[in-house]
Amino acid sequence: MSRNLALTIIFAISILGPALVMAATGYASIGALGRNPSAAPKVFTAMTITLIFIESLTIVAFLVIWQLFTAS
Repeated sequence: MSRNLALTIIFAISILGPALVMAATGYASIGALGRNPSAAPKVFTAMTITLIFIESLTIVAFLVIWQLFTAS
């Protein structure tokens, strides 16, 4: 397997992983709001913090993979 193909597969996994986690987070927060609408501020805060951490880890993964692509 060539190096570029391996890095492309890793890049695809680093896109799909956080996307699935974001979908699961959204699904769980909507389910929580459906069960207890009065907890909306707490659920929204927790969901927002979770999504921010997921996005920051994704950006770090993209930067690492970008460095691997540009390395000789």
